Amino acid sequence: MHKRSAAGRGAGRRALAACGVWLALTAGDALAQSGVVSREEALAAVFPGATIDADRVFLTDDQVERIAALARAEVPSKIYARYVAMRGGRVVGRAYVDTHVVRTKRESLLVSLEADGRVRRIDVTAFLEPPEYVPSEPWRRQYYDKPLSDELAVQRSIRPIAGATLTTGAVNAAVRRALALDQVLLAGAADTGAAP
Repeated sequence: MHKRSAAGRGAGRRALAACGVWLALTAGDALAQSGVVSREEALAAVFPGATIDADRVFLTDDQVERIAALARAEVPSKIYARYVAMRGGRVVGRAYVDTHVVRTKRESLLVSLEADGRVRRIDVTAFLEPPEYVPSEPWRRQYYDKPLSDELAVQRSIRPIAGATLTTGAVNAAVRRALALDQVLLAGAADTGAAP
C-alpha cells in the first residue's frame, strides 16, 4: 500500500477545501441570479422575429457630459453594449446594457426601447445582491412606454420599492442613462448622416 507524505496529504486537503469554497461561492452566485434572464432570451422576447445587430458604443468625453446632464445621473462607463433590432429593413427598436453597483455588488439591466425612444421593456440580466432586492417585473412595468422626462423619477411617475431604496435609485438612474444615451447617439447619427 502506498503511503502519502504529510505534505501530500496537506496539499490534497487544501485542494479539497478550495473546491468546497468554489462550490459555495458559485452556489451563492446562482442563488443571487434567480429571477434574471440572459440577454439573448430577453432580446428574442422583446423583438420577436427581428434581426439583432450587436455592437459596442465608445463614448467621447462630450457625449458622456451630455448623457449625464440629460439623465441627471453619473455615467460609470464610456463603453456600452447596444443592440439594434431590424425587421423588414427598418429599425424597430434598440436596447442598451447598463451595468452598475447597487449596494456593493453588480446589477446589469437590458433596457429595450421602441424605435421612437420610449421604454419598451427592462430585463434584469445580472443581479449579485440578495435575491429579495431584485426589482420585480410588475414594478419595472411603470417605466414602459415612457420617454425621458422630468416625470421619469422616483416619487413622481415611479413608485419606490418598499425596503429597497438603493435598488429603486439604481434602476431609475440606469433607465434614464439608457434613454439619454439613445438620444445622444441618435442626434450624433443625424448630424453625421450615419445609420442609428
